[in-house]
Amino acid sequence: MAWRLRLVPEKTNIDFFKLQWITFGASVAAVIVSLLAVLVLGLNFGVDFKGGTTIRTESTQAVDVGVYRQALSGLELGDIAITEVFDPTFAENQHVAMIRIEAQEGEEAITPEAISAIETALKSVDSAVTFPSVESVGPKVSSELIRSAFLAIAAASLGIWIYVWLRFEWQFAVGTVAALIHDVIVTVGVFSIFQLKFDLTIVAALLTILGYSVNDTVVIFDRLRENLSKYKAMPLRDMMNLTANETLSRTIMTASTTLISLTCLVILGGDVIRGFVFAMLFGVIIGTYSSLYVAKNIVLMLGLDRSDKPKTGKPVDHEFANVDA
Repeated sequence: MAWRLRLVPEKTNIDFFKLQWITFGASVAAVIVSLLAVLVLGLNFGVDFKGGTTIRTESTQAVDVGVYRQALSGLELGDIAITEVFDPTFAENQHVAMIRIEAQEGEEAITPEAISAIETALKSVDSAVTFPSVESVGPKVSSELIRSAFLAIAAASLGIWIYVWLRFEWQFAVGTVAALIHDVIVTVGVFSIFQLKFDLTIVAALLTILGYSVNDTVVIFDRLRENLSKYKAMPLRDMMNLTANETLSRTIMTASTTLISLTCLVILGGDVIRGFVFAMLFGVIIGTYSSLYVAKNIVLMLGLDRSDKPKTGKPVDHEFANVDA
């Protein structure tokens, strides 16, 4: 018999509902705290959403933020934020900084003359400085991007809700979408609390999290639907526990392999994609949690009508019926 790696025993008997009010209450609290954080602290919007210009500089000399700021102070460009970037993949003499300049009034983007003046001012204090990238987004474009990002997440959630409703029952759809909304809000809350940069790459990460989370939830629900036809007299709570235990190995293996890849990207991927990868890393963890402790808890609260289930006792024939748990 071929040897197979298992991160959990082949058969488990974990009571996922033992602390259901604590786990579900913690999820509700996390959503509330995240919403309050967004309302009170706001999001640290990147240039994509706020409008303005971001200039990336590189130099063989150490970055002195104070000197850079003083060099730019006479250009009258408004709010300027200068951040030194640290990354373990940088060479010993590679020093990187990000210079963020607010959107200029009446301008869709900073003018080429202003960019040239910035580069000249910085070269006057650091002759070795180079400018690998310059990104500009106007205020009108950024407001449209915010609206489009919100609509993209809402449309994805609606499509998932319709799909799960048609494939299963409305209780499953409500539980799935509630878990997805939980994942997105808590992830956004973390970005608000720690004031991490929130730009279009983070929106892409949130959409990816939706897809990952719903895949995990659908596999669990598909096994639950199969068990509904096999165990007629088993209480719904016990059946959900059985289902979660049967699919636990698959859930842990999928999450673990994904986390290994994302952890490598966080460490070695560089600062450019670090925000996206961090959002994905946190999203995979919170998505796995919500599949086990949020989605099925809501289904249990809503209840299921089991009176019209087939009485043949045969497993339902569908795509995930033979998933190796």
